[in-house]
Amino acid sequence: MRARALTTTVLLSGEGSCIAQARGIAADFLTRAQTDQDVPVSPRALALTQLVVSELVTNAHKYAPGLVRMELRIMDTQVEVSVRDGARVRPGVRSIDPHRVGQHGLEIVMAVAERFQVDLEPSGKRITVCIALADPPAADCGRTAPADRAL
Repeated sequence: MRARALTTTVLLSGEGSCIAQARGIAADFLTRAQTDQDVPVSPRALALTQLVVSELVTNAHKYAPGLVRMELRIMDTQVEVSVRDGARVRPGVRSIDPHRVGQHGLEIVMAVAERFQVDLEPSGKRITVCIALADPPAADCGRTAPADRAL
């Protein structure tokens, strides 16, 4: 059965408190989709969505002062997170450096995303990230347990 598209859009102040507000909105949106629309949302998907929202809104707050528009959309088996800000500059992803303190946000987002996209728009940019709603299948590492032993 295919879930219908569910969407919410919010305009955030761009102030520091909007980061926690955005995480809460994302958690509420996925919880409502699960309880009201029977959309399967794993605890992992809920946590990753809050992490992605936090990182994207934090970057907008730090590098693009002003209002931030966040849209959450459930499309089939994924949640799509879009964050728009007023800076018409592509974010730079730095090379991996385990000794660097901070500035790992986009690395983290790209590592957990099914899809990551940046679109420049006339009034700024939109970053869109898709996250799977279900957990990935567990890897079995190619091993099988003996038939006489319980796992």
